[in-house]
Amino acid sequence: MPAASHLDSLNSAQKKAVIYGEAIAEGGGWRSGPLLIIAGAGTGKTMTIAHRVAQLVMHGVDPGRMLLLTFTRRAAVEMRRRAHDIVRDALGGALAAGSGKTHAVLQRLQWAGTFHAMGNRLLRLYARHLKLDPAYSVIDRADSADLIDDIRTQLGFAAKDQRFPRKDTCLAIYSWRINTQKSLRDTLEQQFPWCKGWEEDLTRLFRGYVERKQRYALLDYDDLLLYWHMMMSEPQIAQAVSKHFDHILVDEYQDTNKLQGDILQALRPDGAGVTVVGDDAQAIYSFRAAAVENILLFPKLYKPQAEIITLAQNYRSTQGLLDASNALMAEAPKQFRKHLLGVRGAGGRAIYVTLDDLSGQAEYVCGEILKRREAGVMLRRQAVLFRHASASDLLEVELARRKIPFVKYGGLKFLEAAHIKDLLAVLRWADNPRNSLAAFRVLQLLPGMGPVNARKCVDLLEAQSGALAALEGYQAPQAIAGDFGKLRSLMQALSERERPWAGQIRQVRDWYQPHLERIYEQVHTRRADLDQLEQLGGQYPSRERFITELTLDPPHATSDLAGTPLHDEDYLVLSTVHSAKGMEWDSVYVLNVVDGSFPSEFATSRQDLIEEERRLLYVAMTRARNELQLCVPLKFPLTQQPKNGDAHVYGGRSRFVSDKMLKSMEQIGQQSTSLTDAVALDGTERPATVDVAARLKEMW
Repeated sequence: MPAASHLDSLNSAQKKAVIYGEAIAEGGGWRSGPLLIIAGAGTGKTMTIAHRVAQLVMHGVDPGRMLLLTFTRRAAVEMRRRAHDIVRDALGGALAAGSGKTHAVLQRLQWAGTFHAMGNRLLRLYARHLKLDPAYSVIDRADSADLIDDIRTQLGFAAKDQRFPRKDTCLAIYSWRINTQKSLRDTLEQQFPWCKGWEEDLTRLFRGYVERKQRYALLDYDDLLLYWHMMMSEPQIAQAVSKHFDHILVDEYQDTNKLQGDILQALRPDGAGVTVVGDDAQAIYSFRAAAVENILLFPKLYKPQAEIITLAQNYRSTQGLLDASNALMAEAPKQFRKHLLGVRGAGGRAIYVTLDDLSGQAEYVCGEILKRREAGVMLRRQAVLFRHASASDLLEVELARRKIPFVKYGGLKFLEAAHIKDLLAVLRWADNPRNSLAAFRVLQLLPGMGPVNARKCVDLLEAQSGALAALEGYQAPQAIAGDFGKLRSLMQALSERERPWAGQIRQVRDWYQPHLERIYEQVHTRRADLDQLEQLGGQYPSRERFITELTLDPPHATSDLAGTPLHDEDYLVLSTVHSAKGMEWDSVYVLNVVDGSFPSEFATSRQDLIEEERRLLYVAMTRARNELQLCVPLKFPLTQQPKNGDAHVYGGRSRFVSDKMLKSMEQIGQQSTSLTDAVALDGTERPATVDVAARLKEMW
């Protein structure tokens, strides 16, 4: 029996979650029924999951038979690292990192990643059973939208007299319908009401989209879940897949959609060995089709019902801040009740500050930021959060005026950089010769090869089922014959079955270098991105794994259309609340805590959306460690008025800020300095008095 010293750092609720179940006497292993861990904000969720993984490993569970589903690939890597450290420390520091069970955690805990990534791996294994080409390519959202746009144009929808949804809207409709498993009619009525008149045309569009993907052997993000879901609907295949795993652990379960919930249910109909972790109070992604019902109804899926363990001991925020967060969620009708208790002491109360207008809010926040900085709180330990990205516009102007550097979350993704898409397109084309999207992009990199000639070449390839040998039959225009010949030689070399993965990115880079220098500016910075891409490639065993996993979980961009990097000793963080989830700062300022922002005016038509807005405010408030300020502007200017116009409306108190919640906070009022300056006198003069009451009487 392993020593229990690894449990000493856990509180009682965490320990209960980690050791839930019982050891199997004969042959080793661990037996447990379904477990739901409700992990409140800042309660040590990641530590708890890592300890449970370690607990299973130390009791003989084969890490290779554990399925760990996380929100991001990076979260899976972090989970593996923590579990490895726990096992190593528990079994004795004298053990070498590469020996025994510690080695097993690192080397055999391979089924760890996102639902999409694990779905991709299983689909590759069972592709033949699904009549699916195992060499399919995974395309990102941008390529999916472009493919839909091409079909949309071919069907004549772009030329209709009335406004037809654009490609990104069409993709959003398709994705919502797939992930919620609702009919197209219900999808349009509930989520895209202005598109209801296009149901028949959208049906044709999506049928064409599906057929085109099948012809090119392409799968988009949604297909990875959809195919997995359909695969699990076949009992024999579902049973075979389930036998791969003894234990299944799911993180951030409140953010799963219906497809993911159904997949988990099909993997373990009886719930044996299933552990899901999440917080219904942080379910804020319904716009991505996430279903909070998955976590709310999870216990009732099984008989007997799943065990529920609540983590409520908060290690992040002081109690004064938690009191306001607790008061906010106390009014929520459907939830797993919890009351967060801080371990860092009472601290100060959250501040509810009313301000004249948006300009006054910007001035106040900047002043508070600089005040905290002088008190020793670095700018990067402070954050300004908001409901919509545009809410920080005036603040950004004020920050620039005061020379306060900042970074705003939500910039370009790495894969959105044009030069990265170029290089990856070459690899995608080599990996799946039927990938006409990639071929079309690569061909147009050649000087003088426009869309018309590129389309002729792609049509020739399609006529021969994408065989790269068909490139020999394409008569390139004389002006580009030399460049086309080099591309043809490159693609033929990359398509050789025996060619090792190592070195392929370098080979593509050597071909791409002159085109990079010809097409783009800031070549030095872009070359650094390609260096990073090449280093990433060395971490993957094959071209297919590299292309697919990079598509599913891309890092952030460093160049392309992004602005010049800001070099400074420190910088403030600006972020939407959605982007801030999972992060924390010492001081947090939340902008526009009024009806219309919290909740958003676009969410007030349905009660379920209003409650999600409550959870969104809760997520914003629980990011703060030491100081939290909710900013409440009183006046909002009307749009469509002259530059110097002063038409405005008054913001109403957020319906989430109840009297009980107000009592838990410190309330202050702050007058704009611009207003004070406008009415202030010299100071040496005594202001005159006016008997307004007497004058009013004289009027009558």
